[in-house]
Amino acid sequence: MLFDAVNASGGVHGRKISYITLDDGFDPKRAVENTQKLLADNKIFMVYNSTGTAQTAAVLPLLKASKTILFGPVTGASALRDNFNPYVFHVRASYANESVRMLSQLKQTGVTRVAFFYQDDGLGKALLAEVKKASVAENLPLVVEVKVDPAAPDFAAAAATTAQANPQAVIVGTAGLTFTNYVKALHATAARPVLYGYSVANPDGINRELKDKARGIILAQIMPSLRNNTVPVVAEYLKLHAAKSPDVPPSAAQFEGFVHARLLVEGLKRTGRELSTASFIKTMEGTGEIAFGRFTAQYSPKSHNGSNYVELAIVDAEGRLRY
Repeated sequence: MLFDAVNASGGVHGRKISYITLDDGFDPKRAVENTQKLLADNKIFMVYNSTGTAQTAAVLPLLKASKTILFGPVTGASALRDNFNPYVFHVRASYANESVRMLSQLKQTGVTRVAFFYQDDGLGKALLAEVKKASVAENLPLVVEVKVDPAAPDFAAAAATTAQANPQAVIVGTAGLTFTNYVKALHATAARPVLYGYSVANPDGINRELKDKARGIILAQIMPSLRNNTVPVVAEYLKLHAAKSPDVPPSAAQFEGFVHARLLVEGLKRTGRELSTASFIKTMEGTGEIAFGRFTAQYSPKSHNGSNYVELAIVDAEGRLRY
């Protein structure tokens, strides 16, 4: 959406943004194959908005060897941030930032019994590692860690194990149907803990699958609220969205992509007409803080971690996020 608007107004310094999309089906092997195709056939300048921890990790060797930038991967895994890579520019806050925010609030509200549920895959293991670090820092040990096999998930058994531990809160370290199927199974037990989720859990999908059972779920959010149009980047997104898709409700997931795109376009503008991989990296590392209202990102020659912005939002009776 933003790229279309930028191109319609003449592009960036006269260059139009050509945006090619390939679907990897959330399969790391296909992610590598797609990246090889983009590098060999399309001679791309950068990879933008790759999704998934395992998928992103799989393509990094290719990008490092070809000195190709990866901008705005949709993952908050610390493993991709702690090992500095000059060709990777993160935008969203990390899962570590989200975990600390959740555990800190739970501690402040007097909760002492916290469970963690996850799918035994790359994302789930990454989130488990982060929440365990945060639980140690807050001196709030997990009462139980519950996992499901991604190949044959037994949600009823996972829910029963959770209920037996009698937690006051459960942090759900997964996304998609695994998130909602687990919540449905938990509702079939007598347990009624407060449910927390990470930003990768799409509120649109949660509302669609859980309907009234979505109410009260607390989700970490790494972008400003879409209901706060006093934030410049929110107002810009809502205006473009209304013009392009007036009959479709604004989406938090789409908004995250919009902010990633907005930051990329800002970087391209600041780099100037002499665009190259080296000049883009130098510009981003030397430009200081880039602010879109309350949302800020910053890069340096030692860190490309971008933003640490995290808020907690609750799903209300209408299925909207209230911050």
